[in-house]
Amino acid sequence: MTKPTPTPRERIVAGAADMISRRGLNATSIREMAKHARAPLGSTYHYFPEGKQQLATEAVRYTGEWVARVLRRELRAGPVEGLRAFLALWRKIVVDSDFRAGCPVLAVSIEEPATEEVPAPVRAAAEVFDTWEGLLADSLREHGVGPDQAAQLATLVVAAVEGTVAMCRAKRSTQPLDHTADQLQALILATIKD
Repeated sequence: MTKPTPTPRERIVAGAADMISRRGLNATSIREMAKHARAPLGSTYHYFPEGKQQLATEAVRYTGEWVARVLRRELRAGPVEGLRAFLALWRKIVVDSDFRAGCPVLAVSIEEPATEEVPAPVRAAAEVFDTWEGLLADSLREHGVGPDQAAQLATLVVAAVEGTVAMCRAKRSTQPLDHTADQLQALILATIKD
């Protein structure tokens, strides 16, 4: 079965997510996001009349849902398989980009907002992290882990993987990911009741 061709809007969102994953939000203009997606600037404003913040919010949600789909599918086989899939997709991103890209969700989360108000992309990032943690925690609970420990372990997994992706980019090596993968897998195996 062939994959459907993305719509122009989807192409712009995916391109924005990629740009943010490489350069961060503050260092990326809406013009650069449109150019990266090979979309006319006018089309970008047509789909995102509120501008850069709206596009960035959609890019964060797009990434969040893409990762959540992978997690939902792989977690059916258990939390270890879900962890492996989570790690594998970030490994692919950092390696395929020659250590230039990371996670756009993390990228918008760590930048200082221009105002005191929490920007929409940051709120979207918080929702994405909650979703990923929830999926992992649900799987852990299904495999005999108590609710509090499952929630804490899910937070640890997401935080460790996100931080490890940043370390891989800085070190230009997958070694941090390998070390993190080994330890998180051992921790999950020691925790689940299967």
